[in-house]
Amino acid sequence: MIQIEDLVGHYSIIGNNQNQEKNTYKGYLTLSLDENKRINALWKIGDQEQFGNGFYKDNLLIINFWYEGDNSYIYKGVVAYKCLTANLLEGFWSEKHGNPKFLGEERCFKMLNDNTQIN
Repeated sequence: MIQIEDLVGHYSIIGNNQNQEKNTYKGYLTLSLDENKRINALWKIGDQEQFGNGFYKDNLLIINFWYEGDNSYIYKGVVAYKCLTANLLEGFWSEKHGNPKFLGEERCFKMLNDNTQIN
């Protein structure tokens, strides 16, 4: 069983957006723990930073996220990851103002300190 401490670290990510075109993106995700052993998340996708807080149980990681978009508007959503291993997360997400007909998807690959992926 994967423990929450096993998830702490840096991940490279690849995903697709919550739209019909399923536009792809790449970036990075950093997971850390707060004093209550809850997850803190920071995504860096291009120049954009997204922030989140969440919890973990039974190999499921759920994170509420937010980021500042155009015109200083705050976008919010939820991502759910299946923790396939401590090094591989597979998830889907939805934003409050995204297209409700679609879900975004994301795969996260844990990285070593020298920015190489762990397989």
